[in-house]
Parts: sequence; structure tokens; C-alpha cells
Amino acid sequence: MISLRPYQTEARDAILHEWSVGNRKTLLVLPTGCGKTVVFSSVVQNRVEQGGRALIMAHRGELLEQAADKLKKVCGLDSVLEKASSTSIGSSVPVTIASVQSLAQPKRLAQFARDYFTDIIVDEAHHCLSDSYQRVLEHFSSANILGVTATPDRGDQRNLGKYFDSKAYEYSMSQAIKEGHLCPVKAQLIPLELDIADVGISNGDYAAGEIGSALTPYLDQIAQEMVHYCKGRKTVVFLPLVSISQKFCTILRSYGFTAAEVNGNSEDRTEVLEAFERGEFDVLCNSMLLTEGWDCPSVDCVVVLRPTRVRSLYQQMVGRGMRLSPGKDHLLLLDFLWMTDKHDLCRPSALISKDEDITKKMDDRMFGSDDPYDILDAEEQAERDVLAEREAKLAKELAQMRKRKRQLVDPLQYAMSIAAEDLSHYVPTFAWEMAPPSDKQLAFLENRGIFTETITNTGMASMIIDRLKRRQDEGLSTPKQIRCLERYGFLQVGTWSFEDASKMLSRLAMNNWMVPRGMVPSKYKP
Repeated sequence: MISLRPYQTEARDAILHEWSVGNRKTLLVLPTGCGKTVVFSSVVQNRVEQGGRALIMAHRGELLEQAADKLKKVCGLDSVLEKASSTSIGSSVPVTIASVQSLAQPKRLAQFARDYFTDIIVDEAHHCLSDSYQRVLEHFSSANILGVTATPDRGDQRNLGKYFDSKAYEYSMSQAIKEGHLCPVKAQLIPLELDIADVGISNGDYAAGEIGSALTPYLDQIAQEMVHYCKGRKTVVFLPLVSISQKFCTILRSYGFTAAEVNGNSEDRTEVLEAFERGEFDVLCNSMLLTEGWDCPSVDCVVVLRPTRVRSLYQQMVGRGMRLSPGKDHLLLLDFLWMTDKHDLCRPSALISKDEDITKKMDDRMFGSDDPYDILDAEEQAERDVLAEREAKLAKELAQMRKRKRQLVDPLQYAMSIAAEDLSHYVPTFAWEMAPPSDKQLAFLENRGIFTETITNTGMASMIIDRLKRRQDEGLSTPKQIRCLERYGFLQVGTWSFEDASKMLSRLAMNNWMVPRGMVPSKYKP
């Protein structure tokens, strides 16, 4: 039996809570490698113990097998497969794992009573908006729905918000790295200019065929660069087409790599993947086959030769190398200098930053460095730089806020002080988030020192409340401390610890509430 990590327990409890309060369709957002299958298996166990019957849906065979295996390991629960000739109808086993392609067939679906399942899990929730998934979900219209996904693009999340009622829990990639559940990432820019400016867009992303044509002339040079960076590492390469993947594998072998290639038609795919995991190959090439449902924790280098505009896809590719493994202290991510006038190309910054200004700062830092850079360090520096720039830009407005006689902190001032881009750029996603804040929320926020008149929706109120609680657990400064110290001219007090803020307030009090001689508040750092 597998023990849940603290955040996995929090996620499970949050999901069950959402269902209990009537948010019947809810989302779980976890980065690749953080155990989403473990979480939803635990949710299923809880519901089965309450007498429920659960359906787990996925779109690929590997995901079905992974779900069945994890359900047994985590909870000791057996499951029955709904696929091809196998069916769960008439089975006493309360958990069904289904291929959506099979279950969505009208004749097959019609055999199930509409209340047959009490709970439905949709793995890779971004697929649930498709016609086949919607046919199944509409049939079982009274069931609770849990959609599981990696951190989505803002656009993806808005789309999911049209179907789901709420987001029960989100665990960011930054949190996972900081708390030791995912491997740190060091990105290395390879200054090899790959011109994809003329590549067209198909279904919202770069057209794979055109990328292949643009990439082919550079394959030999890329292999030469990999000799320098990838020797002694276990490397996965993502390419746009099967033919390009096969060709690149051959080129790598000519440069001394023991390379292998897998694709959807590979009859020996299982054997090749197992051999790669054993270390018989040092490079594995694929054409987007391994973005979902494949785990090999010892991978310590990822090469993305399939440029994309889709953040969730980029995260899935890089996520193949972010799992922890003995002797592995970081993942090396090779990023090439893709030349394009399309500004939404995903780069390593897209793994952890949703803020455009911070992302640009991180990219600029990467372009200015010849050495690998740690994306968390780059994000923290970029956050500080962007915060300083925004404070300078909004200096007059923030100065007016700080001079107000009220003892509460304006939400914008608070967001700026704690470097919370998600608060300062918040846009409601779900219908419930757009409702006015409740009296209970407003009372809580005012008690904690937040000026509430500019908080116009319950989603913003919920985010600030969650941030306040999290910061209290982390021992960081409170809104009242921020308000008081910033009135004296101290800056970015939101980044101070509670203890540092308390010490400064004590110094001011002992000095008759005057700034000590020689101290310049705007330059002071604890």
C-alpha cells in the first residue's frame, strides 16, 4: 500500500469537500510526476467505502493499465475493464476502468443505467470537452465528475471552466520542486538558430509536418551539440514526425550514441522501453508518443525538438524527466534558439511562470547566459525585478494607498508586496468565482487587515484567503505588518518573514515610532 504525501492528502480531501458542497464537477491540477493517479485512486477508495460505484476514463491503453495498477497498489482495490469484449455490466467489482473509445459507442453506452456510476474520474481532463467524452458524461448526468490535469494554460483553464464548477486543488510545479517532490530543472540554451518563422499553425499549434521540414536540415548539427551535453546522461528526445524521429535516431548512432526509436506502430515498443530503462540505450527518440502514460524516473535529460505554443504539452514533454531518482540531482533541458515571430512559443520559463512579464525576464536571462540556469532561481530573480518595475510604474498609486489613514491594506498593494502575480492579474474562471464575495469572506479578510471594498468577486476573495493562510503557515509577514511598515517607506515588506517584520516594528516602537537615525527605509533589507 502506498502512503499519500501531505499535498496528496490535501488534494483528496479538497475534492471530496467540493463534491459534498454541491460542486459536482471539479478539477484537480497536479504537475506531471506528482501522483495524480495516487490521488484519484484514494478518492475512489473513499467513495467505494461509502457504497459508491466509480468509473475511471482514459483515452489510451497505457493510461488504463496505469490506473488499474495504481488503484491496486494504493488502495488494494480491484477493477474491471470496459473495453472491446470486456464489460463491467453484471460485475460485483465497484470500480470500472474504461476506454472512452469503447464506452462512447452509442449501443454500448445505452446498456448502462444513467445512475450506474456515482463518480467519474477523467484522466487528462483537457480531453473531456471532446464529443466522445461529453457523450459519456451526459449519459451519467447525476454522477460526480473529477477532471485531472497538469497545470493548464490560462486559455485551457477558461475552456475547462465552461464545463467544470470549480478547481478543488492545485499544486504548482514550483511548489513541487521546492518541497522535494520533483527534480530541479536546469535549462541550457543551444545557440543554434532554427528558423520556424514560416511554419503555419494547425489546430492552435505549429503544424507538425512543416516543423519537420524546417527541422530536417539542422538534425546533424543538433546531434553534434548533443555529443557535448548528453554524453553520460539518459536522454529523451521529442520530435514532430515519426519519419524525423527515425532519421534522427540513425544520425545519433553515427555520433556514437546507443539510440533507440519508438512510435505508435513499433511492434517491439514495450521491449525497447524496458531496455531503455535498464540502461541498454542512452537516447530514446519519439514523435510525441511518450507525453502521457510513460514513466522512467532515471531520465535526466530532455531535448524538445517539437516546438509548441501549448504550455500543457510542453510541460508533459519536460515532465518525463522531472521525477526523482537515486543519484539524480537535476534535469538538464536543452532548448534551441527557435527563430519565430510568433511570441507564444513555449520555452523553459513556461514550465513555472504564468505571468508574461516574469516569463520574458526569465527568457532574457537565459539568452544572456552561456551556462545552464536553474529555472527556480531564474523565476525568483525575475519576480524581484518585475516587482520592482511594477512598483516604480505604480509608485504614485501605491504611495497614495500607503498614505491613507485606514489601517487596512489594499488588495493591489498586498499583491504587489508579496510578489503574487496570480493575485494582481487574477481573472475569474468558473461561474462561482464571478459571484460577489460572501459576508463571511469579507469579515475574515478585514480581520486579517485587507481592505475589501475593491474585492468584487468571490474568486478573488478565496485566492487572498488561501494566500493568507499559506503565508501564515510559512511564517511570512502579515497584511497589518505590511501596511504599517510600508507607511514608513519600507518596500517589498511582503517578502519579509513575520519575525523580521516584528523586529522592525519593535525597533520603531522603542524609537517613539520614528525611523532610526541613519536608516533608509526604501533601501533596507532584513
